[in-house]
Formats: sequence, C-alpha cells, structure tokens
Amino acid sequence: MRNRVLTLALAALASACATPPVTAPAPVAEGTPIVIGIQHVIHSEIYGADRIINVQVPPTYGDTSQPPNVLYVPDGGLEQDFPHIAGLGQLASLSWTIEPVLVVGIETVDRQNELTPSPATPGYTVEFPTAGEAAKFRAFIATEVMPFVAAHYETGGRTAVMGESLAGLFVADTFLTQPDLFDDYISISPSLWWDDRALALSAPARLAATPQKDHRLYLTIGDEGDAMQTGMEELVAALSAVPAKNLDWTYVDRRATATHATIYHAAALDALRWLYATPPYDYGPAPWYMIEGGVPPAATPD
Repeated sequence: MRNRVLTLALAALASACATPPVTAPAPVAEGTPIVIGIQHVIHSEIYGADRIINVQVPPTYGDTSQPPNVLYVPDGGLEQDFPHIAGLGQLASLSWTIEPVLVVGIETVDRQNELTPSPATPGYTVEFPTAGEAAKFRAFIATEVMPFVAAHYETGGRTAVMGESLAGLFVADTFLTQPDLFDDYISISPSLWWDDRALALSAPARLAATPQKDHRLYLTIGDEGDAMQTGMEELVAALSAVPAKNLDWTYVDRRATATHATIYHAAALDALRWLYATPPYDYGPAPWYMIEGGVPPAATPD
C-alpha cells in the first residue's frame, strides 16, 4: 500500500511538472497593426473643432461586476503620453498589484494655451502669446470629454487625472481651483515656475477657501532646481498646514534619482500603486512537493 501511494504521488508530481503541449499560434497576416486602444474624434463646441481622445480598456473590462476607475491623461495623444501610460494600465491587469483602470488620453493641440493658467506677471503674455487658457481646457474636459466617456464606457466610482511638466501644472492648478472635477490627482514635476510661482504662492488661500474632502493628491519632483523646486516646496508647505482629516496626500522627492526627462514613467507607476493598490494575491499554501522536506499527505485506505 505504501509503495502504491508513493507511486501515485510521484505520478501526480510528474503530471504537474510536465510541459504542456505547445499550441501553434493562430496565423497573423504580415504587417497587422498592433492595437493598444481606441481612438475617438469628438466635436468640441467649446473649441469649435474636432478633438481626439484615446482610450484603453483593461483586459478584464466587461468580465467583472466592478467597472474600472478612469484615469484621465492630458497630453494624451499618440505622439504624447498615451502609449506609455496605457502600458501601465495593462501592467495593472498583468501584475495584479493595481486595480484595473480605464485610461483616457486627451490630446493637447497647443500645450501652452491649454495647460497653463492665465498669467498675471508682466512679460509672460509677451513670451507666451497663446498661453493662459487652462480654464477653457478644464471646461472642455468637464462638459464634453467626461460625458462622452460616461456615455460610451462602463466606469467605476472614482476619477483621476495625471500629468507631468506643463500637464503636471494643469493637474495642480485643477486641484487648487476646481478640486471636485476629479477625485484623485497625480502631479509629476509640475511646472510651478509658471507666472513666477503664482499658483504655489496662492495655495494657502485656495486651500483655506475650499475644504478638501475625499480627494487624494500625489506630488513628486525630480532634479529640477530653481523655481520648480521652490514652487514645490511652497506647495508642500501649504498642504502640510491643512488638517490631515481633510486631505490624503503624499510627496515623493526624486531629486537624487530622476530628472525632468526620466521621471514620468516610474513615478506614474508608483502613483498608481499608491492610489489603486490591490492586496497581494493569496495563492494558498504551497503543495507538499514544493516545500523542502515536504512529505505526501497521509494515505487514504482503499
């Protein structure tokens, strides 16, 4: 009996470790495009022109009872930040460390115009003649992009916005001026130098005037120096004075490890893990044959 049990156990082990048969992949036509999302062209009444948004749905979309939360990405064109942030959205489903998210890239046409608040400091309008219409871009997102997404996709209960550089400035500006537009905010190396740091300097008054409720904010910066770093320090100081119960926020200093050119991708992954982390998957106890010194389970009489 004992030899029979051992034989059966070894047979089960061999079966578990056997290499499954290789199945030939389905034939693919040479030159078949690789699709990472869906592109929509929507007509904007605000801009009087067609605008492009790019959407990536997670692989689990439609297969679960919980629709994905939405991550909006300004500078979200195909030649901008959509492809690499969409890759992080796919990683969420592959790694099980992040909740699935629906990524919506909003293509910017004139970044200086769409991502910067109106400057008050003399000289900015001369140097940047088209700048200063972030409020208009916000209205476009609020009244045209978000309703379009809600009408065409099943979405979860939270929305986030993420951007770097001028788009990071737009994120911080939106958080301070219209915080209820999104639930969660990710601002990566924001261009807080804009308008002689006017946004950061206005933060204490804005935070006092608009109590923060159920919002989360992720801030980080690389080795920027000068007005960028000073503006970040002023913003962090203003946030530190807000009662902890009113706002969940974090600041990650990446000056020792990242520059303006290298910060975005790794910081974006870190931010998504902070906002949408999932518990580690429980694989259960390892089978006996994978444990050093393990023994087969007790034999059951025939």
